[in-house]
Amino acid sequence: MTGFVLYDDAAARAFEPFALSRPAGELRAGGELIRRRWAQLLGAPAGAFVGAPHLAHFEEFDAPPAASATLAAGTILVNARCAPALSPASAGDAAAAMSPGTGRWLSGGRVAAVRLAKPCPLETLADGTATLDGLAAAGADREIAGWWLDHVWDLIGHLLPMLAADAVAMAPRAPSAPEHLVVLGDHQVHVDLGATIEPMVLVDATVGPVLVRRGATVQAFTRLVGPCVVGEDATVSGGRVAACSIGERAKVNGELSTSIVIGHANKGHDGFVGHSVLGRWANLGAGTITSNLKNSYGAVSLWTPRGVEETGLQFLGSLIGDHVKTGIGTLLTTGSVLGAGANVFGSTMPPKVVAPFAWGEAPAWGSFALDRFLVVAERVMARRGVALTAGMRTHLAAMHAARWRA
Repeated sequence: MTGFVLYDDAAARAFEPFALSRPAGELRAGGELIRRRWAQLLGAPAGAFVGAPHLAHFEEFDAPPAASATLAAGTILVNARCAPALSPASAGDAAAAMSPGTGRWLSGGRVAAVRLAKPCPLETLADGTATLDGLAAAGADREIAGWWLDHVWDLIGHLLPMLAADAVAMAPRAPSAPEHLVVLGDHQVHVDLGATIEPMVLVDATVGPVLVRRGATVQAFTRLVGPCVVGEDATVSGGRVAACSIGERAKVNGELSTSIVIGHANKGHDGFVGHSVLGRWANLGAGTITSNLKNSYGAVSLWTPRGVEETGLQFLGSLIGDHVKTGIGTLLTTGSVLGAGANVFGSTMPPKVVAPFAWGEAPAWGSFALDRFLVVAERVMARRGVALTAGMRTHLAAMHAARWRA
């Protein structure tokens, strides 16, 4: 095996509703997946990940497989909850740190990655309780810039500074935009070659930079507000999209604020989505609305596998898992969690936590049977030209078997 290895510790394995369906390295933090952030920093691809047992058959695009053998001495093992900065200075520091003399990479004084001193059996990392500190080879410490995700809601808590940095770091050195594009403000705006910006699009770069990546389409009557990254082959078909990270092949419309769309998801209609994370292959029915602020203006609490926890965030919307579907007019309360594969519809507001593969509405939830779910998943993925492979089916079946109860 070549390349570094991503490690999901116990904290990462509690990042629901996403931990059921994907390793932490495949989460979008700021403008890029965590795995790709490390790949850029280290100048090498990821070779594998170590995560929860139900992810053993995880398969998705260019993602590495789960590790299946003892990790060799000298392997770089990284904590997937650390999202390295993409700045050129950070990348240069990391390139120097790739020398065999480096034993640990530190971010904010915390151990973010180590070079293994000796072979590491997978059993050592199996339950996620092992820390990296005691596994490092002797050598120099290197400090890298980055953000720690101590809780799943930190994806939103850190989003603004991450996007502000990423929209500049991910763009070519010479910013460029079509002549017809109307821009407000002085922050950097870059539109990749191969992206389409229709007339009557306004970019507001007053408080942050904006990046539109190749293959993306931004249609007329869209207002993009920085900091914002629109990913490759994504489509923004109108509305106000502010301080958002829109992943590849996603389609969005309406009002989005301070949110992450991991990729290959649909929010194709009107309806406010704010301070939320939308999983891959999710689809929000027309008029789906998230609340992101309590009437009391107090801090939002959130369900986690450890129980309900205070986030300390005044603004927090919904965490919507992979393959979630919502019916038209769905209203989601502040700080809600929709488990992977849930199909939510009906006349009542869903509770703050909806179990994975739930079907219908409270209180008479049904269960989304695996065979029916796989048929729907295959249809949804085909609409983006993606085949549901045998490996993906195995992974989705393992998710269905491992699902938690709300």
